[in-house]
Amino acid sequence: MRFLKVVALMAMCVLGLSLLAGASENKFGVADSGRITFDEPIRVGNTLLPSGDYQVLHTMNGERHIMVFKRLNSRKSIEVSVQCQLVALQKRALRTESSYVMNAANERVLQSLTFKGDSAQHVF
Repeated sequence: MRFLKVVALMAMCVLGLSLLAGASENKFGVADSGRITFDEPIRVGNTLLPSGDYQVLHTMNGERHIMVFKRLNSRKSIEVSVQCQLVALQKRALRTESSYVMNAANERVLQSLTFKGDSAQHVF
């Protein structure tokens, strides 16, 4: 009887850990949440974000992929939503990376964002 209790407890622990491990990534191969630091101001969609730390949430609006940027560690709260497309990667990303282009106003404009461990890239 005691043996069955131990086996049942171990099975529940393994099941719980596997659920936690799978909960951070959704069916699109990207984490639901990530963090990034912008060292310089960067334009995301129509908004120029100041440099700083941001939490980035991947959400859905119907069939549209939406990225929500929330500024961390600041007195002034900033929240910006922008639509993105997911582009599959050949293998999981080894590091978090962002790419940008410069516009006519000499501002950085976010083009893509990849989070470490994701199997898809966010393209804006």
